[in-house]
Amino acid sequence: MAAGWARPAGFALLVVVVLAAAASADRPARGGLSVTAGAEESSAVFPLYGDVYPHGLYYVAMSIGNPPRPYFLDVDTGSDLTWLQCDAPCVSCSKVPHPLYRPTKNKLVPCVDQMCAALHGGLTGRHKCDSPKQQCDYEIKYADQGSSLGVLVTDSFALRLANSSIVRPGLAFGCGYDQQVGSSTEVSATDGVLGLGSGSVSLLSQLKQHGITKNVVGHCLSTRGGGFLFFGDDIVPYSRATWAPMARSTSRNYYSPGSANLYFGGRPLGVRPMEVVFDSGSSFTYFSAQPYQALVDAIKGDLSKNLKEVPDHSLPLCWKGKKPFKSVLDVKKEFKTVVLSFSNGKKALMEIPPENYLIVTKYGNACLGILNGSEVGLKDLNIVGDITMQDQMVIYDNERGQIGWIRAPCDRIPKFGSSLLDNTIHGFEDGYCWPQFPNIIGYQNEQSEVCYSSITK
Repeated sequence: MAAGWARPAGFALLVVVVLAAAASADRPARGGLSVTAGAEESSAVFPLYGDVYPHGLYYVAMSIGNPPRPYFLDVDTGSDLTWLQCDAPCVSCSKVPHPLYRPTKNKLVPCVDQMCAALHGGLTGRHKCDSPKQQCDYEIKYADQGSSLGVLVTDSFALRLANSSIVRPGLAFGCGYDQQVGSSTEVSATDGVLGLGSGSVSLLSQLKQHGITKNVVGHCLSTRGGGFLFFGDDIVPYSRATWAPMARSTSRNYYSPGSANLYFGGRPLGVRPMEVVFDSGSSFTYFSAQPYQALVDAIKGDLSKNLKEVPDHSLPLCWKGKKPFKSVLDVKKEFKTVVLSFSNGKKALMEIPPENYLIVTKYGNACLGILNGSEVGLKDLNIVGDITMQDQMVIYDNERGQIGWIRAPCDRIPKFGSSLLDNTIHGFEDGYCWPQFPNIIGYQNEQSEVCYSSITK
C-alpha cells in the first residue's frame, strides 16, 4: 500500500521478466469448449461480495480448473491480467481463502505463444524468447506497490450463461508464485485478481475470442455491500444510460471517458479539465493535487457549524457531528453534489452525491472518500473508484467504444428474461435474486440464492 488508509488503484505496470527456467514445448490445450459456427454470443452474471468500507474491495467467486474449484478474485477494470496465487511452488504467498492453485506442466503457456506476446508486447512493446521451450514469465506491479511474479498458464473456467448453457473455455491467466501484496500473516480476502481491462490478454477479450460473450463488461456495486458483475450486453440499458466515447488515456490503455470539468454545488471550481479513468480496482476516488485542493476548499467553505474536523485514521479528512453518525444518510444534507462534466459526450454528466464520496467510519465520523492522488504517485491522473461508482450500473462497452452509467438497484441480481422492456433497467423485468454472501473462508453455492419472480414497479 502507498498509504495506510487506502488501496490506491488497480492500475498495473507490466515488467517483462526473462528467467532461465524452461517449460515443455508442447502447446497447452486452449480448449474445453468448442464454439460452433454461427453460435450466438450470450451473457453471464455473477454475484459480487465486499464493500468500500471497511473491507476496501469488491470480489467475485470464479470456478477454475478440472474439476472446478472456487477462487475469490478482486474485480479490477484497471488491469488486464487475471492471476491466482499458486503453488508452483510458492516463493512468497499471502494466506488466501482457498487452497493455492496448483498448475500442471501441460498448462504452461510457452513464450512463443501469441498470448505471451500480447501480455508482454501490449504494455511494454518488448517480447523476446530465447528458446521455443521457454515458459511465459511475467511480473506485474500495481500503483499501491503490490506486485505478482509468475508464469502464464491456461485452465478451464466454468461459466453459466444466460442461455442456460454451461461452458468451460480454456483461458490464459497468471500463476503467481511470488507476491508482494498486503500482510503475510493476515488472511487475504481474495485468491488473486480478475483483470477486466481492454487488452487482448484480459478474460473479457479472451471470452470474445472464443465467441462466448461480447466484449462488454459491467458492474453494479451496492452501498450495502455486494452487487453484481456481468459479461456481455443482454442487460445493458442502452437507451437510458448516460454514454461517453472511450478516450485513449495518456496513461496506458485504461477505461477513460475523456476529460471532465469539475463542479461542486452547481458551480465550476475553476480547475483545468481533468483526465479521468474508471477503475473498479480502486476503493476510493483520487483527484490530482489541483482539483483535489479546490474541492476540499469548496467543501470546507460550505460546511455548517454542526460539523467539526477531527482526526480519524480511516481517511485523511473527517468530521464529527453533535453525536456519532450511523450512516451517510445522517450527514448527507450537510454536503452538496459533485459533478463531473465530460466533454467527450453529449451532456455526459456524472453526478456524485454525498453518499458517493463520503463514508461513515466505526467511530461515527464522516470522512471524505476523494483523496489526493498526487500524494500516492498518480501524478495528474484522476481515478473514479468504487465509492463513486456505487449504486450505479457502469458499463465498459468495447464493442461500441463507449462507457456508460445509470442509477440502479445494485443489491438485486438481474435475471434474464425473454422480453426486455426499455422503461426499466434491463434484466430486472422477470425478477431478481438476493445474493448470499460467503464468509471470508467458506464458499456458498450460488444455488442457495433467494430469488423472486417479479419486483414492484
